[in-house]
Amino acid sequence: MSHADDQTDTRRDFLYYATAGVGAVTVGAGVWPLVNQMNPSADVQALSSIEVDVSGVVEGTQISVLFLGKPVFIRRRTAEEIEAARTVELGDLLDGEARNRNISGADAADENRALDETGEWLVMIGVCTHLGCVPIGDGAGDYGGWFCPCHGSHYDTSGRIRRGPAPENLPIPVASFVNETTIKLG
Repeated sequence: MSHADDQTDTRRDFLYYATAGVGAVTVGAGVWPLVNQMNPSADVQALSSIEVDVSGVVEGTQISVLFLGKPVFIRRRTAEEIEAARTVELGDLLDGEARNRNISGADAADENRALDETGEWLVMIGVCTHLGCVPIGDGAGDYGGWFCPCHGSHYDTSGRIRRGPAPENLPIPVASFVNETTIKLG
């Protein structure tokens, strides 16, 4: 084999590798925008965790905040509301089984749905599990909790579905107290 043949082979190998490298970069440049579009938008990432001041929420009232594009109900329940929620037999609930794991993993028992040990604070995603409507609160419906007027779903004082077409309880987001007057969502 002559010296000229060695140079031809080396040049050919270089062209193969260079072509493969340019092809890989081109495919990567074409695929990256498709993969990147599946990431959450900047406004969603900015709101992935929020802190809510609840110092102005008096017993028996609630506030609604927007979290990850959905309304979240933060209710400070009365002793009567807590008692009404805790005396319900889980077998009487439409979605009372432990399979109803919500975002935070809470099941249907009121003790597991409330934010604090006393049961005074209840934080729920305020979207009806039937078709995504926003239920009205402040003692609405047949069970003193929330009512979705669109299709007639009734939720009790713990946000559990009691009557109507909704298949599941109102979801419980990941939430915790930062201090006595601030709740962190996310």
